[in-house]
Amino acid sequence: MVIRRIEPMSCAKVGGMLYALLGLLFGVCFSVASMIGIGASAFAGSPYGAFFGVGAIIVLPLVYGVLGFIFLFITAALFNLAAKLAGGLVLQVD
Repeated sequence: MVIRRIEPMSCAKVGGMLYALLGLLFGVCFSVASMIGIGASAFAGSPYGAFFGVGAIIVLPLVYGVLGFIFLFITAALFNLAAKLAGGLVLQVD
């Protein structure tokens, strides 16, 4: 089987979704670390640590998803150019 072309929009949508899920995972980890840091700090009453922790759950998936979408769109387009010049990508499936 030879892959000669990948639809950039399709690749970007799937990749953007996967990167958004990865961003959510990182956001949760960042939020938990932030909350632990607030409890251990001298500024335990400060709302800024909680703001950044909760904000990470919202911001990181958005940023990761958008950047993943853009970069995978570009990557798929570059793959199509390289596959055109090199003749495609051969996959051997058993």
